[in-house]
Amino acid sequence: MTTFAPFSKPLYVMLKPCGSSCNLACDYCYYLEKTKLYSQNKHRVMSDTLLERFVKEYLESQTMGQVLFTWHGGETLMRPIEFYRKALDLQKKYANGRQIDNSIQTNGTLLTDEWCKFFKENNFLVGISIDGPQEFHDEYRRDKMGRPSFLKVMHGIELLKKYDVEFNCMAVVNDYNADYPLEFYHFFKEIGCQYLQFTPIVERINRHPSPLTLATATASEKDADLAPYSIKPKQWGNFLCAIFDEWVREDVGKTFVQIFDSTLANWVGEQPGLCTMAKTCGHAGVMEFNGDVYSCDHFVFPEYKLGNIYSETLTSMMYSDQQLKFGNDKFDKLPRQCRECDMLFACYGECPKNRFVNDRYGEPGLNYLCEGYYRFFTHVAPYMDFMKQELLAQRAPANVMEWIKKGKP
Repeated sequence: MTTFAPFSKPLYVMLKPCGSSCNLACDYCYYLEKTKLYSQNKHRVMSDTLLERFVKEYLESQTMGQVLFTWHGGETLMRPIEFYRKALDLQKKYANGRQIDNSIQTNGTLLTDEWCKFFKENNFLVGISIDGPQEFHDEYRRDKMGRPSFLKVMHGIELLKKYDVEFNCMAVVNDYNADYPLEFYHFFKEIGCQYLQFTPIVERINRHPSPLTLATATASEKDADLAPYSIKPKQWGNFLCAIFDEWVREDVGKTFVQIFDSTLANWVGEQPGLCTMAKTCGHAGVMEFNGDVYSCDHFVFPEYKLGNIYSETLTSMMYSDQQLKFGNDKFDKLPRQCRECDMLFACYGECPKNRFVNDRYGEPGLNYLCEGYYRFFTHVAPYMDFMKQELLAQRAPANVMEWIKKGKP
């Protein structure tokens, strides 16, 4: 059994100040339906009392001198600026000498001059959800009236630029935009996004009556159907390879793509920035607006609830046997095909939520996207090998671009 020691990583809990409430109704959203878990709550917003309890306890639980607060939704900007000003005051009150950073994820449609001034003045890192050019973005990202959201998001991005707010883009890759990788990638370069995350959408719909429509990873193939917007394994592999081929020739050191950076980290044996590609997980939980704590943002299901901050401490929940097992299962429950794979070190089976198919030996737990990932990792191997050697020699990985110009590999 592979284990990670308690306190070996910073305790990290993502905060949901308004739960799953959102002004958009994106077709593929995995979080909107979490309102069903809290149907008895009329006002799904975090109270000032709970906010203070969390800030105090979160800071007291840290073993590192630098602490990151991550605000997530739903749509985070459905809480007023005053709520976040209160949070900043509480952070200062309980910091006890620690350096505090804040990041916030938003769909960008509610950004205003006032919000952007606030983010700039308080050094927030802003994550913007946008799925590429207008045609791609508006395919699935619409409001509750079915109206497209792209133009509002772009207005928000322009405001962030106006006030020089640091931002990155988080794009969902689905069955539609995955077929246009270069158009997708060029768009982000054209709008001046230097930091790019993209996530493949894979969701399943329960076949049988259930409180929630979307299925957990433990649901068998006969009990759940793949959602129509989900990306296909070959699509994902082709998408990654096409973008990588341009990035590695032109943009290393200029455009930072999280999955490429994490792949290189695994290649050199460092901890990747992308949790899905780490050997174990479980150190990053999520707290809902009422204090309920869950194992992970993608595992907000009753069976993955760790407790509530009003009755248990963050430390006791995040280092509980339940959570430690959840984190170690990422590696311990890999099927035989994964354990024999020459690229195991590069992905470690990726996210457990996507591991719902049987491997070639009939063992459960293979990642649905395995074929795509394997194509990507084998395709990038020569370039990763070169960049690894450059790093070990204390030279810049960006030298790979000159290496390619010389006719390599």
